[in-house]
Amino acid sequence: MTVASAVSKSAVVFGATGLVGRECVEQLVDRPEFERVTTVTRRALSNDLVHARLQAVVVDFDRLDEQPDVFRASHVFCALGTTIKQAGSRERFRQVDFGYPLRVAELARAAGARHFLLVSSISASPAARSFYLRVKGDLEQAILALGFRSVTIMRPSLLLGHRQEFRLGEVLATRLAWAFPRRYRAVPARDVARALIDAAVDDRPGVRAIENAEIEPKRPGLSPNPPTGAH
Repeated sequence: MTVASAVSKSAVVFGATGLVGRECVEQLVDRPEFERVTTVTRRALSNDLVHARLQAVVVDFDRLDEQPDVFRASHVFCALGTTIKQAGSRERFRQVDFGYPLRVAELARAAGARHFLLVSSISASPAARSFYLRVKGDLEQAILALGFRSVTIMRPSLLLGHRQEFRLGEVLATRLAWAFPRRYRAVPARDVARALIDAAVDDRPGVRAIENAEIEPKRPGLSPNPPTGAH
């Protein structure tokens, strides 16, 4: 057993109603390395997400400071995000994709979290021409400045999974996957979540960025949950 796997771990997941966040929760509760999993959302989770080690908390993200206890975890998974269309304006988009995640990170750091795991985006950069990618890049830089012991940044391309709303781009990306270089291919949310959790269990100090091409698909016949200490 490695030193990292021997240390007690607890997880809090922000954005558990989204594709990656939900997958993180479903996989985390089945990982023996985590003794407690907490979800923090703006609305209640569906009834099918029930587990003895799972605690669900509903918050007002404009008043996060009033619930400091939810940040008491060793590992913080942040999968918060929206689209400009859903947000309704650039200002609101930046609030959801930059303001809220940064405040989550600040409060988690103050509460003693040692590992912050962020779902960002492929090609995120403060210098990107795309407003969306600039916001993602700005967030990455702001979180790195907070001084966590460990930071893992996941940069996936288009995410695949069951959504309530129809997204044409994801349908096309799935059908035309063969035509895209591996770096840009759409990736299942379950694989993104598994890569994040593996990084959390590994728990290396420092900064680690996982690019889209590094997200390995699940191989048939293999369990997604390696035994404790297997790295």
